[in-house]
Order: sequence, then structure tokens, then C-alpha cells
Amino acid sequence: MAKLMPYLLFDGKCKEAMEFYQSCLGGELTLTKVKDTPAKDQMSAAQQEKVLNAYLRASQMEISASDWLAPNETPVRGNTVCIFLSGGTFQDLKTVFDKLAQGAHVANPLQEAFFGVYGALNDKFGMRWMFQTSKSNG
Repeated sequence: MAKLMPYLLFDGKCKEAMEFYQSCLGGELTLTKVKDTPAKDQMSAAQQEKVLNAYLRASQMEISASDWLAPNETPVRGNTVCIFLSGGTFQDLKTVFDKLAQGAHVANPLQEAFFGVYGALNDKFGMRWMFQTSKSNG
């Protein structure tokens, strides 16, 4: 079963923001920078120190986040908070993705990446949805 949680996008301040949230909420924080992943080869030198993924788990609360990594798009209020479906089977996520894709702008079709399967779309109401699960796990 997939989990639903907020996904926050920061303009270069992900590490600072997530450490602040951890100081307020407690819990365990993991941060992964671009330079520490296979994505480093597809990213510019200016993006190497940015956070590719941050995850804070505090009791029953979970927040995922990253720095803004789309060089041809500009972060503005409204496109920096997403609905994030994580986990579950590939087929379950694909079913939801395909339904939400009706009338949507698909920014990233569901496809395999080094960290699993990922996809993103802005639904017909303008809401950003992000999807991630382990590699085609049935």
C-alpha cells in the first residue's frame, strides 16, 4: 500500500529547512545530495551540493523534500508543495497515475530511475502529484 505525504521543494535551502523541521518535530532525518548519487552525471556542477532527497520521520509524521532541480523551470509559491504517493506496487501506482493523467500535464511519465520507479504530473486542477516505488515490483 502506498503512503501519502507532503513533498516540499526548496530553492537551495532544503537542508536548512529540513534540519529546522527536525529541531521542531524531532525524529530522524536523512539527506542525500546530488553528488552522492548516480544522478550527479546528469546534473551541472552548480547542482552537486543540492539535496536530491530528504526524508524526516517523526512519530506518525513524515515529510519528504528536495531542492528545486529543474533548471528550465522556476519555483514559485504554489508549485513547491506536492502530493507524494510512495511505495506500494508498480501496478497500483500506475493505475492511479493513469487515472490522474486524464486531462493532466504529465511532467515525468512513470519510468525506472536509479532509485526505483518515478513519475510526476500536474492534474487537470493544477495540483502536482509525484509517484515513487521500488523498481517494477509487480
